[in-house]
Amino acid sequence: MGTMDSSRAAAGRSVAGPGAPPSGLLDLLSVAAVVLNAQGQVVFWSPKAEELFGYTAAEALGQSAAGLTVHEEHRDEVVKFFAEVMESGTDWAGAFPIRHKDGSTRLVEFRNMRLLDDLGDVYALGLAADQATVERVERDAALAMRLVSQSPVGLAILDTELRYLAVNPALERITGQSAADRLGRPVGEVLTFLDTGPEARLRRVLETGESVVDRDIVCRPPGDPDHDHAWSVSYYRLEDSGGRVLGLAYSVIDVTERYRAAAEAAQARQRLALIASASASVGTTLDLETTARELADLVVPALADVAAVDVLDSALDGRSAPREGPARFRALAVSAAYATEAVRAADPPGGLATYDSDRLITQCVRTRQPVLLPHTTRQDLERIARHGPAAALLAASGVHSYLAVPLMARGEVLGALDLTRTRNPAPFDDDDVLLARELAARAAVCIDNARGYQAQRHAALTLQRSLLPRLTRDLPGLEVACRYQPAGATSEIGGDWYDAIPLRGDKTALVVGDVMGSGISAAATMGQLRSAARAFAELDLAPAEALYHLDHLAEGVELAITTCIYCVCDPHQGQCRICLAGHLPPALLRVGHAARLLDLPTGAPLGVGGVPFEAATLPFRPGDVLVLYTDGLVETRSEPIDARLDALLDALTATRGHGLEDTCDRILEILRPPGGEDDVALLIARAQA
Repeated sequence: MGTMDSSRAAAGRSVAGPGAPPSGLLDLLSVAAVVLNAQGQVVFWSPKAEELFGYTAAEALGQSAAGLTVHEEHRDEVVKFFAEVMESGTDWAGAFPIRHKDGSTRLVEFRNMRLLDDLGDVYALGLAADQATVERVERDAALAMRLVSQSPVGLAILDTELRYLAVNPALERITGQSAADRLGRPVGEVLTFLDTGPEARLRRVLETGESVVDRDIVCRPPGDPDHDHAWSVSYYRLEDSGGRVLGLAYSVIDVTERYRAAAEAAQARQRLALIASASASVGTTLDLETTARELADLVVPALADVAAVDVLDSALDGRSAPREGPARFRALAVSAAYATEAVRAADPPGGLATYDSDRLITQCVRTRQPVLLPHTTRQDLERIARHGPAAALLAASGVHSYLAVPLMARGEVLGALDLTRTRNPAPFDDDDVLLARELAARAAVCIDNARGYQAQRHAALTLQRSLLPRLTRDLPGLEVACRYQPAGATSEIGGDWYDAIPLRGDKTALVVGDVMGSGISAAATMGQLRSAARAFAELDLAPAEALYHLDHLAEGVELAITTCIYCVCDPHQGQCRICLAGHLPPALLRVGHAARLLDLPTGAPLGVGGVPFEAATLPFRPGDVLVLYTDGLVETRSEPIDARLDALLDALTATRGHGLEDTCDRILEILRPPGGEDDVALLIARAQA
């Protein structure tokens, strides 16, 4: 079958012992044997001869073979052939019509040869078979050989020792191994490129006769060691018609195109899922570092083994990036699929790094085009890394492929997404470039939004903090501590303030307010009201009168509805006069008592107009602690306000005897969640002797 070295195959074949079962080929041909003496008489007549000619041995023995089996018109020719064989000893073979016992004529394939016994007597041996049977067997064999040699399915025949007997051209083409490299050799020496050797499986098929059908194998054959190929293989035992085990055959169907199409479809689905995931998981906050980390985490390990996000320092400052020379980057995030030296080669998040103009990341942001290196060299690594030690770390980690894509948003280049592969053996390709650009474009918008948010937040915080006072620590009979914490969102910054204003007669005015609204406009309004409150305090106005004037002022300011608490502490009188304008009541911690909320007239917020304010006077003796705060400290969307106020009182009671600075920190730690929804102003005052 197929290409075969017969001498090598024979050398590897076991010799059958005397007890070995016979081949079924002679039975298939039904070969008859007849022996004639020198006179042409039948002296031996086999059972197959009886089947072929119709005469029994008793009827044939001693009879003239020509007279018994040949038509009269052919006898002279037969006698002539017989004489030539007997005289010359030359074999004769051919097809000849014979007469059957039933009178019919049949075409029989003959092979005649001369025999010589130990007495010197000469005989003729005739081997005969029905020509139709011979032609059928020859046709079937030729057809089988043609099917095997022309089949697109790879086929191999192994003997019982699992050594190659035959290999068809299709298998040579599929595996890239010639028949000469296989014949006579065991499968274990030939199929070394398979991850799991097939010997045990083939041996089991040979022993049990249970076939293995359509087993999928993915491998890299010798003919194409750089790419995966997919095969569908089947193993089955070979037996003759008598059930004798001849060996084993296996077939190989190359399904690489189907495998690659399925892999490409799966990869396309994965890429679409990655893009969809980017929409949901990148830009969940307006924090620059968080957004960059979300992008880096998203692409690892789906797209790269190591990812880094670096932003131009000029982009963070709102400056134009220089067109030439080194580029200065701020590293925002690094993510890796596993622990690797490549992470150490990357710039640590938060740090600044300068890359020379010949570095690939600089080239990426300057040209605004991706940089793709499917297969990196040592020289390439030196252009990827910022300096020599980092290049050595990249080499040690096994970086073999590199891709950088610019972060572009609204026509401006912000930085670059830097990708490397180490364990993933596939090099980056054009499809990876398209995916990385899409992810970078989506993330860049989020990064730009975060950048704008931080700029706005910084401006609002700068304005807010510039408007807050620097409290005088030397206040007669009073110790004061205060805190301001901005909200987690830019739009919530700017409305809260605190103040402690020294007055004549050793008195002190304590003010905490909250402008409704947010952002820079709220901060500006707060600045106006705080300045006005200071001016009214300098006039030594009573709390209710001061709020009256603030209310009148707020009516003329757009969107200036404000809650406020105004206190005047008098250490000589040992008392405090308090007036509320729609504000939450202060908390009071007296010596020897638990903290409680003061029951005071609430009043209306500033800016409503026409509503009188009512002040209350309460004792405020040395050791007493008064806590003024804005609603951002106690109001949340998930808990009732009463529970939050109780938590404030418990926290205040628990800090009895602590310093006021520590008390401020403890209260904020307990009540202020990270990234709170509103800003907080907190002022704590303790009466002293």
